[in-house]
Amino acid sequence: MKHIFITGGAGYVGSVLVPKLLQKGYRVTVLDLMIYGEDVLPAHPNLNAVKSDIRDQTLLKKLLPGIDAVIHLACISNDPSFELNPGLGKSINLDAFEPLVKISKESGVSRFIYASSSSVYGIKEEPNVHEGVSLDPLTDYSKFKADCEVILEKYRSPGFTTCTIRPATVCGYGKRLRLDLSVNILTNLAINKGEISVFGGTQKRPNIHIEDMTDLYCQLLELPSEKIDGKIWNAGYENFTIAQIAQMVKNVVGEQVKIVTTSSNDLRSYHISSEKIKKDIGFEPTHSIEDAVRDLKAAFENGMVPDSLTADKYFNVKLMQNIKLD
Repeated sequence: MKHIFITGGAGYVGSVLVPKLLQKGYRVTVLDLMIYGEDVLPAHPNLNAVKSDIRDQTLLKKLLPGIDAVIHLACISNDPSFELNPGLGKSINLDAFEPLVKISKESGVSRFIYASSSSVYGIKEEPNVHEGVSLDPLTDYSKFKADCEVILEKYRSPGFTTCTIRPATVCGYGKRLRLDLSVNILTNLAINKGEISVFGGTQKRPNIHIEDMTDLYCQLLELPSEKIDGKIWNAGYENFTIAQIAQMVKNVVGEQVKIVTTSSNDLRSYHISSEKIKKDIGFEPTHSIEDAVRDLKAAFENGMVPDSLTADKYFNVKLMQNIKLD
């Protein structure tokens, strides 16, 4: 693997992954609409950052020859953003996927890594939601994530290695920061308002630190094909409740932080088991939720997150409401 193509590489995860890959000596091509800004990626001689659309098949046919591996991160991310424009969401998250896979294979790409989502399971009663549990996606966003897993398997063949990751919710600091994800939301409120609002609190939310998430993608590029071919893995840290996460945030930020708990009708609880990926390839997160909070706290204190409570760029839904994608 020498030349890596990353769709959505100027997004939250991409903004940490791309510098990591460049540091490791890879050539990287990023294809991204860059609606959250073009300054999130470093200037580097081995980086080709293309501001365009994954739905442009003519462009894909130009960019993909000579690429060794694709990491597909691009999507209209999270349910609320998706619901703002379901047609747009479908065209990017589902309709664009098969042409991307097909053109990748035809262009000689040898490895395709797909970022699905742990939301494909829906809400389960089982204490350990492992990869053998039936999928029950509750929204179009998660249904299309599951549909793409099936499409990818259809194209898998000798010489075209495929692998699907079902990540937990990512947390921690990235240059293209999202402050609409559970750990990041609570940390922003704790530091900048001195008060965390918890609705319910008993709901479980699986998380994974952005450094662990990006380390995993690097590992998937380095492993031999037979280790990852056709595999589907959950990737998460421990499953904590929102109330537990709020307490962790308070422990890091300071005792002065108030936690205000109110009742909620939305007690949807998600939890996943990440034992299989540990057993199969030895991947185990090494960064805790507290580490993510500490990283965010340092970024806030160093002035790296201006206007964190109001700027649209940190909140996918707010930004999507203000731009006119079609």
